[in-house]
Amino acid sequence: MRGVTIDGAVLARRAAAGLSGLIAGGAALAVAELAAVAVRPEAGPLVAVGGSAIDRTPGPVKDWAIRTFGEADKLVLQLGILVVLALFAVALGLLALRHRRAGAAGVLLFGLVGAAAALSRPDSSSWTDALPSLAGALAGALVLHLLAGRLHTVRANAPDTGAGWDRRGFLVAASAAALASAGAGALARAAAGSRGGDAVASRDAVTLPRPASRATPVPSGAALRVPGLQPFVTPTEDFYRVDTALVVPKVDASTWRLRIHGRGVRTPLSLTFQDLLRRELVERDITLTCVSNEVGGPYVGNARWIGVPLAGLLREAGVRPPSRGGRADQLVSRSVDGMTIGTPVEDVMDGRDALLAVGMNGRPLPFDHGFPVRMVVPGLYGYVSACKWIEDIELTAFDAYDAYWVKRDWAREAPVKTQSRIDTPKPFARPGAGTVMVAGVAWAQHRGVDTVEVRVDDGPWHRADLAAEHTTDTWRQWSWPWKAAPGSHTLTVRATDRTGRTQTGKRTRPSPDGASGWHSVVVTVE
Repeated sequence: MRGVTIDGAVLARRAAAGLSGLIAGGAALAVAELAAVAVRPEAGPLVAVGGSAIDRTPGPVKDWAIRTFGEADKLVLQLGILVVLALFAVALGLLALRHRRAGAAGVLLFGLVGAAAALSRPDSSSWTDALPSLAGALAGALVLHLLAGRLHTVRANAPDTGAGWDRRGFLVAASAAALASAGAGALARAAAGSRGGDAVASRDAVTLPRPASRATPVPSGAALRVPGLQPFVTPTEDFYRVDTALVVPKVDASTWRLRIHGRGVRTPLSLTFQDLLRRELVERDITLTCVSNEVGGPYVGNARWIGVPLAGLLREAGVRPPSRGGRADQLVSRSVDGMTIGTPVEDVMDGRDALLAVGMNGRPLPFDHGFPVRMVVPGLYGYVSACKWIEDIELTAFDAYDAYWVKRDWAREAPVKTQSRIDTPKPFARPGAGTVMVAGVAWAQHRGVDTVEVRVDDGPWHRADLAAEHTTDTWRQWSWPWKAAPGSHTLTVRATDRTGRTQTGKRTRPSPDGASGWHSVVVTVE
């Protein structure tokens, strides 16, 4: 009976040790996030470590994460980091039960990892980015050292029987540390919210001027009324978001500046948000596509953008395209979070509607989509054209600089590939026999879609009915009435663009320049 009691006491003491590690870890994170408010939110350890993890994740793993978790991939990453931190904290708590200094040193070591991650981020420009992780680690080490002291036996060199440790003192100290950590965390969230309040207020104050050049009216036949078909204009709240920002930057438009400089720039420009709004704005409907979009995937959307023509700004700065003797063939755009995106200067200045967009679907850009200003270039995948939260444009050469994704083995130039998708019927649907409407969208931005064809199983290709074309920079809806017979069938779609090129049936991964292949769905007709 006595042996059972001693075992229970030992387990209780070890459980308390694990709890002390968790409390110390919570204290470290709370203090670090509070310190990050004073430095900058992106310097917090969760964001810094998560961002570093994203930077070092191989391309195929990124594709898998986006394919598996969709736009929740960042939340999954952050939860994964928290789970790892919790396990690490429990292990340090158990270590501190025997070796208090070693446990505290482990917390400090993890703080150094966070500091190194913060300093390695592309948007880091000061040693102060290391301070949040270091301050949090110091706080966590002190808490663990204190709590571990409450777990030591009263008599020196007493055997580890679990008896004699200061239970009451531990509970008091643990409760105080937990409450203080919760208070620090709440204060950090409140301060961060207050800091972002100026950005929210600046967006709320924006009234978009009437564009000097309005978008052409959408033809009445451009939007088909087929249940299950994606709308011609994607609602802002449904528009895809794919980027590497663990925390969406909230930029105050009243203090925002854009700099245009670099090779071949005769007159460097520095523009405020109001400078852009005072210029002649244009309104255009443009379909954007993410290079991570798998065949048949959801990362494509069509919106109405308002912005300043980028080519005009470049010409004002004295920039010429390479075809006219310009010295720069690459435009590197930089985001406030350090992201770099390289775009061919020739494409930006070839007459297409490349914009510095300030509005989306009639309203100022949402923070998720780049407020106050982002780039929109039709015909190119987003990773080489669609810089959000942009603050710097540098003219340079592809041979002189590799942007973020190019350093990770993605292609330097990435025109959007001709693609098509079946929206209805959905995979594994069970429609009734008879006429079934098959419908979807096809896109070949800046070239235009010429035809769409559908086949059933391995049968002949049938030409689908195309909705009216709005512009070559927007997708086209299509439909095909299928006389469906009972049984299991595979529906496949392919498109041909205005250049006469039919999309290939050969399946490739998104890396290095976009996925290819025919989209197909399997259905069972009853």
